[in-house]
Amino acid sequence: MAASDSNVLKLAPDVTSPAYRSAPHNIEAEQGVLGAMLVNNDAFYRVSDFLKAEHFYEPLHQTIFDTAASIIRAGKIATPVTLKTFLPADTDLGGMTVAQYIARLAAEATTIINAQDYGRSIYDLAIRRQLIGVGEDMVNVAYDAPVDFAPRAQIEDAERRLYELAEAGRYDGGFQRFSQAMTTALEMAANAYQRDGKLSGVSTGLRDLDARMGGLQRSA
Repeated sequence: MAASDSNVLKLAPDVTSPAYRSAPHNIEAEQGVLGAMLVNNDAFYRVSDFLKAEHFYEPLHQTIFDTAASIIRAGKIATPVTLKTFLPADTDLGGMTVAQYIARLAAEATTIINAQDYGRSIYDLAIRRQLIGVGEDMVNVAYDAPVDFAPRAQIEDAERRLYELAEAGRYDGGFQRFSQAMTTALEMAANAYQRDGKLSGVSTGLRDLDARMGGLQRSA
């Protein structure tokens, strides 16, 4: 979708951010994923294990993705025709209605092969926006913290938020196939049988910790 096309959604300036610097986002990637989903619902399953509505920058795109996901999960087909009845009809998008906009998304859709790559780009940009939020909060709290608020407490809070963000930034996890999970479980059981102490992993040297964790496990 060409950014210069007059029919492409134009975003209003974000009044909460300086005009010279906007939050990281990629509207064309968002349009590509949504268009691919509306043309071929299988595209949704290529991104559904890591991509959620809140990862989209444009609020309308969040609504479209969430609505289409609900329709697909219900076992129905999400198309511009079935989707438009669930979206606000009175929204003006630079002379386009929402129904016309989602029809345009489908007409200029990327291929289903690109949907996952575009979805990961959207996800990564969402994580970057959250990281910026953490940094801004750290600065604001450091400037305005009350006298009895210890800097160590802020550091611990920042560490916790950054750890959660680091875990959220991993989109290569998700569910395993049953056969893969079963194979992993059998390998761990065999390793535990063969090792001294009957641990599935390498002993930490701490008996209580080994009992809880089965030793240090190999990362995936």
